Amino acid sequence: MKEALISWFIENLGGKVGKEMIIFLISMVPILELRGGLLTAGPAFLDVPMWEAIPICIVGNLIPIPFILLLITRIFDWMKGTKRLKPLVEKLEKKAMSKSSNIEKYEFWGLFVFVGIPLPGTGAWTGSLIAALLGIRFRKAFPAIVLGVFLAAFLMTVLSYAVLGGIFV
Repeated sequence: MKEALISWFIENLGGKVGKEMIIFLISMVPILELRGGLLTAGPAFLDVPMWEAIPICIVGNLIPIPFILLLITRIFDWMKGTKRLKPLVEKLEKKAMSKSSNIEKYEFWGLFVFVGIPLPGTGAWTGSLIAALLGIRFRKAFPAIVLGVFLAAFLMTVLSYAVLGGIFV
């Protein structure tokens, strides 16, 4: 699914906007986030220089986070008041909370590791949603998520540019 989304961005935006805008937008999208942005930026796809791609993907991934942390519970409460959207919200909450045990237990460090280790179902979007649903304060959650995004950037840069770059170049 991630590959299909990345391909969609490249096919539909390629030639219309620069490579940098493509990786910026990919980094903002849930599921793909910085991980998808850096994979797309690497030599296997768009071949954006590493030192250019890293800050673009970090900023793209971080832009939605304050809004999620500060507003998502209010938005979800409003959505639960509608017959059509209530099941969707309940499904999203259930899925997010199924991954929340270590974040709930370790808060800052749990959130940092959850966001920073690039595994399926983890990342800044899900980490922010879980933090908001658990009621973790912004001043504790946001720095943990930022540091987690930096860890993910480091790990994904190694994967995208060193490992895959060595294969595709």
